[in-house]
Amino acid sequence: MIPVEVGVQSPRVVHFTEDNNEKGLRCILDLVEELRDKAAIRVAAYQQRVSRYYNKKVSPRPLRQGDLVLRNSAMADPTGTRGKLAPSWQGPYKIKRVLRPGTFKLETLGGREIGRAWNAEHLRKYYQ
Repeated sequence: MIPVEVGVQSPRVVHFTEDNNEKGLRCILDLVEELRDKAAIRVAAYQQRVSRYYNKKVSPRPLRQGDLVLRNSAMADPTGTRGKLAPSWQGPYKIKRVLRPGTFKLETLGGREIGRAWNAEHLRKYYQ
């Protein structure tokens, strides 16, 4: 109860009976599984809508082993010590191998392997 209901009786307080409350709670308990199922259906439908909307705007980056790419220099130097007039992309680098879809190991054109793996989000295809 809120403090106002102590002094002024509301319909909720006036019509409250322990038996009706108990019956109502038992009815809701019987419907819990059905309510959970409805909620799960709504969540699945929402996730499908979001997925469709997102996938409409995503353009695939078909990168394969041996392709030349540029890497994002902001990701290459996360300390942020480069100036604002520094180039945004570094490279070209060659894709040495594909670790899994969207993740690549790079090497310089001289053949030296880059230490970490790179996500396709931070790479851009290099055209000569």
